[in-house]
Amino acid sequence: MGQWQRVLPDLDTEPIGVIGRLTRCAALLRQASDAPLAHEGFSRPEFDILSALRREDRELSFGRLARETYASGTAVTKRVRTLEEKGLVVRRPDARDRRVAHLSLTDGGRQLVDRIMPEQVAYERSLLAGLGGERREQLSEVLGELLHLLEGREGVRESG
Repeated sequence: MGQWQRVLPDLDTEPIGVIGRLTRCAALLRQASDAPLAHEGFSRPEFDILSALRREDRELSFGRLARETYASGTAVTKRVRTLEEKGLVVRRPDARDRRVAHLSLTDGGRQLVDRIMPEQVAYERSLLAGLGGERREQLSEVLGELLHLLEGREGVRESG
């Protein structure tokens, strides 16, 4: 921000302070929080598919999984193929429309998510341990507000 102030002294760089820090934090958190998943043999995007299926606890279409995980249909297809090969998800063709498939966790997939989630949450808690409980709560609230604003913009952009 200081460098920009020297180059363009009239430029209000306040957004850089927020967005730049969020972007850097997101990259560092992603890198750190992916470590336990990699140890288990999964990427974060693959685990996001498993987690979405477990949270919903029912069959989901590829399109619904794409929306739940903020991924493209192509990316979901690739990840599901890998998870099928590992025996963690199963696909069932729709009885009325053969172009549609429904995905669900196998028993092994459900057991895996149920085993990994407590470990993952504990690890993520340790990443935030330097912030007190009240500060974490405040941060969560502010980030929730920002997310709401950004998701609202996304809806306006998509429908416009």
